[in-house]
Amino acid sequence: MRADDPLSDFTPREITLNDVSKRVYLTGSGSSNGSGPAVIVMTEMPGISPHVARFARWVRDAGFTVYMPSLFGRDGVVATAEEGAAVFQKACVSAEFRAFAGKGSSPVTLWLRALANLAHAECGGPGVGAVGMCFTGNFALSMMLEPAVLAPVVSQPSLPMDDPAGTGLDTAELQAIRQRLEDEDLTVMAYRFEGDAFCRAQRFAAFAEALGDRFISRVLPDSAANQDTAPFFKRYVTTPHSVVTAHLIDEAGQPTLAARDEILAFFRSRLVPADSN
Repeated sequence: MRADDPLSDFTPREITLNDVSKRVYLTGSGSSNGSGPAVIVMTEMPGISPHVARFARWVRDAGFTVYMPSLFGRDGVVATAEEGAAVFQKACVSAEFRAFAGKGSSPVTLWLRALANLAHAECGGPGVGAVGMCFTGNFALSMMLEPAVLAPVVSQPSLPMDDPAGTGLDTAELQAIRQRLEDEDLTVMAYRFEGDAFCRAQRFAAFAEALGDRFISRVLPDSAANQDTAPFFKRYVTTPHSVVTAHLIDEAGQPTLAARDEILAFFRSRLVPADSN
């Protein structure tokens, strides 16, 4: 996890949706023949790191087709603290992202919803899964406005940055999502560390108030976090934060590994038809 990842087992594609083109890395059985359910894996800051790619491979190896869009940063690299900070600052002022309170969903979520629709058409199955982390955490919830998305995972959502109790969605969006969750008997899985300074308890409380018992949260103890992290995290992310990537401990019995396994089981329960088990 300390060396750059060439992502050689992923197939890069330039995908244009809504007149916007982005590079998307695909891997899994459905990436070439459209045979498997799709999961959209959205990167955390400062980009598609080896840890993010490792998580995407775990999703692939669980039997899914991964679509991993490049949203910021350099793909596959272990960013220095300085490079990571520059990526973060650029994203905060980008028109695609709304990092601060009172501005509603980030415009990039419209593109991501279109990607989910495309992935469903290409891979089939009941629908699509989506996992967002950190800067993209609440994007997985916004994507529920796309009917193809059936399994949203919200991991340490960090936006809006200036409002610990903010959700990054407006009232109408939250109401529409709650209605869909109720109508289709769906749930949202959410994860954070107890002492996370970027995703505090107030945010999960706000989601729970908006979505009721359809919002299923898991709060991990800070003691479960890996302390051996990359330079960007050592300097700028000084509390436990990244549940299934940088702060995951890849050892049996670890709470972070159990969280990963629960996410994979959630995808299977929502996306794999019962008659195929």
